[in-house]
Amino acid sequence: MHTPSEYSVRTLRTENEESAMSTVTTTYQVSGMTCGHCEGAVSEEISRIEGVSAVRAQAASGQVDVTSTGELDDTAVREAVDEAGYELVGRA
Repeated sequence: MHTPSEYSVRTLRTENEESAMSTVTTTYQVSGMTCGHCEGAVSEEISRIEGVSAVRAQAASGQVDVTSTGELDDTAVREAVDEAGYELVGRA
Protein backbone atom coordinates (compact mmCIF):
# COMPACT_ATOMS: atom_id res chain seq x y z
CA MET A 1 0.00 0.00 0.00
CA HIS A 2 1.29 3.46 -0.88
CA THR A 3 1.34 6.35 1.52
CA PRO A 4 -0.31 9.58 0.25
CA SER A 5 3.08 11.26 -0.24
CA GLU A 6 4.38 8.36 -2.38
CA TYR A 7 1.25 8.50 -4.51
CA SER A 8 1.52 12.27 -4.93
CA VAL A 9 5.14 12.06 -6.05
CA ARG A 10 4.35 9.25 -8.48
CA THR A 11 1.32 11.14 -9.86
CA LEU A 12 3.32 14.36 -10.20
CA ARG A 13 6.14 12.54 -12.00
CA THR A 14 3.64 11.02 -14.48
CA GLU A 15 2.03 14.41 -15.15
CA ASN A 16 5.45 16.02 -15.72
CA GLU A 17 6.50 13.22 -18.08
CA GLU A 18 3.28 13.63 -20.09
CA SER A 19 3.78 17.38 -20.20
CA ALA A 20 7.37 17.04 -21.40
CA MET A 21 6.31 14.60 -24.11
CA SER A 22 3.75 17.02 -25.54
CA THR A 23 6.07 20.01 -25.99
CA VAL A 24 7.40 21.14 -29.35
CA THR A 25 10.53 23.23 -29.91
CA THR A 26 10.70 25.17 -33.17
CA THR A 27 13.61 27.31 -34.34
CA TYR A 28 12.88 30.47 -36.30
CA GLN A 29 15.23 32.80 -38.17
CA VAL A 30 14.74 36.49 -37.35
CA SER A 31 16.56 39.35 -39.05
CA GLY A 32 17.55 42.62 -37.43
CA MET A 33 18.50 41.47 -33.92
CA THR A 34 21.87 42.90 -32.92
CA CYS A 35 21.98 42.94 -29.11
CA GLY A 36 20.53 41.71 -25.83
CA HIS A 37 17.77 44.31 -25.96
CA CYS A 38 16.69 42.90 -29.33
CA GLU A 39 16.66 39.38 -27.90
CA GLY A 40 14.51 40.55 -25.00
CA ALA A 41 12.01 42.39 -27.20
CA VAL A 42 11.53 39.40 -29.51
CA SER A 43 11.34 36.95 -26.60
CA GLU A 44 8.79 39.08 -24.76
CA GLU A 45 6.44 39.36 -27.74
CA ILE A 46 6.66 35.68 -28.71
CA SER A 47 6.13 34.58 -25.10
CA ARG A 48 2.69 36.23 -25.21
CA ILE A 49 1.45 33.70 -27.78
CA GLU A 50 -0.87 31.16 -26.20
CA GLY A 51 0.84 27.85 -25.58
CA VAL A 52 4.40 29.20 -25.54
CA SER A 53 6.33 28.00 -22.49
CA ALA A 54 9.88 29.17 -23.30
CA VAL A 55 11.69 31.45 -25.76
CA ARG A 56 15.45 31.71 -26.33
CA ALA A 57 16.61 34.37 -28.81
CA GLN A 58 20.22 34.65 -30.00
CA ALA A 59 21.12 37.92 -31.70
CA ALA A 60 24.44 36.60 -33.03
CA SER A 61 22.81 33.85 -35.10
CA GLY A 62 19.39 35.45 -35.51
CA GLN A 63 17.80 32.25 -34.29
CA VAL A 64 14.91 32.04 -31.86
CA ASP A 65 14.02 28.72 -30.20
CA VAL A 66 10.38 28.56 -29.13
CA THR A 67 9.05 25.79 -26.91
CA SER A 68 5.28 25.38 -26.88
CA THR A 69 2.58 22.89 -26.01
CA GLY A 70 1.92 22.24 -29.71
CA GLU A 71 2.69 23.48 -33.19
CA LEU A 72 2.44 27.27 -33.41
CA ASP A 73 0.78 29.21 -36.17
CA ASP A 74 3.61 30.84 -38.12
CA THR A 75 1.39 33.87 -38.74
CA ALA A 76 1.10 34.46 -34.97
CA VAL A 77 4.88 34.20 -34.61
CA ARG A 78 5.39 36.58 -37.55
CA GLU A 79 3.00 39.13 -36.01
CA ALA A 80 4.79 38.90 -32.64
CA VAL A 81 8.20 39.42 -34.25
CA ASP A 82 6.81 42.33 -36.30
CA GLU A 83 5.38 43.87 -33.11
CA ALA A 84 8.86 43.69 -31.58
CA GLY A 85 10.23 45.57 -34.62
CA TYR A 86 12.01 42.74 -36.41
CA GLU A 87 11.39 40.48 -39.40
CA LEU A 88 10.62 36.78 -39.30
CA VAL A 89 12.53 35.15 -42.16
CA GLY A 90 10.96 31.75 -41.51
CA ARG A 91 11.70 28.47 -39.79
CA ALA A 92 15.40 27.75 -39.49
